[in-house]
Amino acid sequence: MIKRLYNWILSWSDSRWGWLALFVIALFEASWFPLPPDILLIALCLGATKKSFRFATLCLAGSVLGAALGYVIGYFLWTTPSGEATALANLFYEYIFSVESFNNVGALYNRFNFWIVFTAGFTPLPFKLFTIAGGMFHINFVMFIIASVVARGMRFFLIAWLIWKFGAPIKSFIDKYFNLLATLFTILLIGFTLLAFWIFGGGEA
Repeated sequence: MIKRLYNWILSWSDSRWGWLALFVIALFEASWFPLPPDILLIALCLGATKKSFRFATLCLAGSVLGAALGYVIGYFLWTTPSGEATALANLFYEYIFSVESFNNVGALYNRFNFWIVFTAGFTPLPFKLFTIAGGMFHINFVMFIIASVVARGMRFFLIAWLIWKFGAPIKSFIDKYFNLLATLFTILLIGFTLLAFWIFGGGEA
């Protein structure tokens, strides 16, 4: 099924409505769709290199709106007024992510807030788990949106810039190493930030 979905996404790169498909896939990937919009973003950028940054902008807009949608789902549709899981939540728990996964994300939000949203948005972590959990645990919405814009913007515009700068030869590099490098970059960024807080905070954790 995943392979068929992958091929279906790629098929939109030859359509006049590819830009719209990119926006819609980015929108729903942030709340339930299983595959990332990067697949179509790369294909569209390779087909029209001069429009790479336009495609990245569309992808970012769709993804941030999707993040807000995921937040709304978690905030309003995840539990009943009595605190029980809704039918939608139970569907996710059974087929997509477990209750433990959401509880683990909730514990991370209590400690790291911005950095958790940033990490999920920039690295290959399942963004939808974190957007829904953000609403479920009622984290600050403004902070949530800012972190989503920064993380998703960095990811999509970096991909667009690489293709705009280097063209088709960079595709295999992105496919093989981009997620790994994004993860390493995020670890280093968070590490240096925490180190700075530790130093300028007088060594207090």
